Amino acid sequence: MTHPVYFDTSRASWLIFRYDDVQRVLLDPLTFSSQRDLDSEGKGTALDGLVGMDPPRHRLMRNLISQAFTPRVVANLEPQITTIVGRLLDQVDAQGTMDIIEDLAFPLTIMVIADLLGIPSADQDNFRHWGTLTTSPDADLRYKGLSSTSNYFRHLIEQRRQAPTDDLVSALLTAEVDGEQLSQEELLSTCSLLLLAGFETTVNLIGNAVVCLDEHPDALEQLIAEPDLLPSAIEEVLRYRAPVPTIGRVAMSDTVVGGQQIKAGDLVLPLFGAANFDEAQFPNATIFDIRRTPNRHLGLGHGIHFCLGAPLARLETRVALGALLKRFPKVKGVRSAALQLRPSPLVYGFQHVSVTLR
Repeated sequence: MTHPVYFDTSRASWLIFRYDDVQRVLLDPLTFSSQRDLDSEGKGTALDGLVGMDPPRHRLMRNLISQAFTPRVVANLEPQITTIVGRLLDQVDAQGTMDIIEDLAFPLTIMVIADLLGIPSADQDNFRHWGTLTTSPDADLRYKGLSSTSNYFRHLIEQRRQAPTDDLVSALLTAEVDGEQLSQEELLSTCSLLLLAGFETTVNLIGNAVVCLDEHPDALEQLIAEPDLLPSAIEEVLRYRAPVPTIGRVAMSDTVVGGQQIKAGDLVLPLFGAANFDEAQFPNATIFDIRRTPNRHLGLGHGIHFCLGAPLARLETRVALGALLKRFPKVKGVRSAALQLRPSPLVYGFQHVSVTLR
């Protein structure tokens, strides 16, 4: 690797490529803060939800959210996810073709996370639109998407205060650790984060998985012959095509990474995708190997900001891919439909993934 740490003038940021260096940045919140909006004294000036928060407040908030978003809650969703996937595949069966993103990944993930949060089905299309805005490369569009999402949840939270139901918003309102509860602003940012991360990450993971398997037909054949390899295959997709490319940090003090002097206040971008191809950590890293073990990829982050929705993303992807390959083992990408990446600095995935089913 010629430049393991490189200053990108176009982004005014230090790009971190090597696995060990990326891991160091992610595991050291004292030196590399998640609070990217800083004042002249280096202190956070705006609450950016769980992603933009450092310990000790981060630990408290994550514990509060975990009370509502438990592994049991996620595991109990499998029958519902299975039913939704079956219904979506029924809708494309007769036509013999489908767009994995439009016909499966987006409708599945938005229905599941919206239902968890208690969002009526009539409002779900709004959130897909707002999510697209929020991941846009245009800062004004991102702000518009976040504002629309936040305003919606402001009204929903007030409704749940008056009349609680059996959903995540109601559970977050009552979650308590050491006598503390989430503030109104923390509730808003948490609901927005759970919603957007709950479908954006998984949409891209499902689409990326189908692309990986289509590009590597030997892996697809292995998976059809041995369905038990599916969890391992999903982990390799997370390594090979990580759905989240980076989450920025700010240096809180002068430090050295990869031989480069980084000054306090500099923006640092640990590149998950690059780290996942570091040969020192992943032998034969350019090979897509669904039997790879160990596979300590950074596709869902690492450290205190490891993706809170990882169990849900893995469950939805496992059920969706499993049903797709069982029902349509001859699934194949449409070569005439060129793959186009989504124009976003925040997620890595494709706008459309067109396939034939037979």
